[in-house]
Amino acid sequence: MRAGSKTITRIRTGGQSGVDRAAMDFAIEHEIPYCGWCPKGGWAEDYPDPPGLLRDYPELQETPSSGTEQRTRWNMRDADAILTIVPDGSAVSPGTNVGLEEGKSLGKPMYTAVGMVDVPDIIKWIRILPEGTELCVGGPRASECPEAYDLTMEMLRSIFFHDAR
Repeated sequence: MRAGSKTITRIRTGGQSGVDRAAMDFAIEHEIPYCGWCPKGGWAEDYPDPPGLLRDYPELQETPSSGTEQRTRWNMRDADAILTIVPDGSAVSPGTNVGLEEGKSLGKPMYTAVGMVDVPDIIKWIRILPEGTELCVGGPRASECPEAYDLTMEMLRSIFFHDAR
């Protein structure tokens, strides 16, 4: 899949409602391989009971822990680059903060966006990433930011299909 004139080989995400889920659904819709770690039992706030997310998103893998922090850290660790979408005005997201801290500590290429205004700069950022990058996409869950899913879908469409316009 072309994005910013670079090939993103896979989208990595933890599957939580909101930004993560939009990234997975976007990948599936556009036949982009996806992967990621999810908490033991496939837990997400809208998939509380096992097998959870794994029923509908079989490419995810369970972490040994049922907590979300391990999922977040392992997705950051295993990605080549990290795009975090934190919509302007969203509530504080402890999980997103863990991801931002982990990405910085790992020294991964990172971009933190607040909305559509960032799309041109995200495209420029992707252009400097190595060909074949696995991109981790994350941000707040739906209960922390109800508009996160729709905004993320809109942003990803603009990022991946800007050349087609």
